[in-house]
Amino acid sequence: MNKSYNHPFHLVTLSPWPLLTSLSLMIMLIGSIKWFHEFNYNIFILGMMTTLLNNYQWWRDIIRESTFQGFHSLKVSKLLRMGMILFITSEIFFFISFFWAFFHMSLSPSIEIGEMWPPLLIYPFNPYNIPLLNTIILLTSGISITWSHYSILNKNFFESKLSLMITVILGFYFTTLQMFEYKESMFSISDSIYGSTFFMITGFHGLHVIIGTLFIMITMLRLMNYQFSPIHHFGFEASSWYWHFVDVIWLFVYISIYWWTY
Repeated sequence: MNKSYNHPFHLVTLSPWPLLTSLSLMIMLIGSIKWFHEFNYNIFILGMMTTLLNNYQWWRDIIRESTFQGFHSLKVSKLLRMGMILFITSEIFFFISFFWAFFHMSLSPSIEIGEMWPPLLIYPFNPYNIPLLNTIILLTSGISITWSHYSILNKNFFESKLSLMITVILGFYFTTLQMFEYKESMFSISDSIYGSTFFMITGFHGLHVIIGTLFIMITMLRLMNYQFSPIHHFGFEASSWYWHFVDVIWLFVYISIYWWTY
């Protein structure tokens, strides 16, 4: 039945995915508890697989609404942009909490860790090796995704796809190098407050890089299927904003966690 509304907003159709995703997340949480205490991760894997399946179908419906049904008008796109900005703001405060813990202990080391920073027998990474290379990689990826954005605005879809592919490759390259860095580490997450803050900050940033890389991969697939135009490509803009946020956070990580500590 067709309905007409006297407002420019899109009222989403009834969908089972929010409820099913909530149940899947609950299963995954219960599975994580069972994994931690009984070393059995079967329920966790089940919850994760159902969550991914629900998210795929949920996001599929959103793509259909925006691309094929035309429900994402200028007013709706404006609100989506505001939502993405608020989400990134919440992520900024998420990282502020970790940096707060790091600077609280580093600027005034307590007697429990010998009143020195880094604590005794903790050997930090050389900031001019892998961390510097990762910095160059992320800054370069920021350039490539900006190149892709301007290519979309100028209707040059070949260069847009090429530069997005470069961004994805650089994202995987960053993650691979961080994995090697973790393997070479001479301390662990249980080695005093330094190990805890180091692996919490760099680990969560690495997780954001992985999520951002997957985000851009999906954007690249949509671009290859001609689902973006110079005036309708908020999905791409959201992924680029998120990636630039990851870049800026890494600069703070590199300067404070690696270079300043060293």
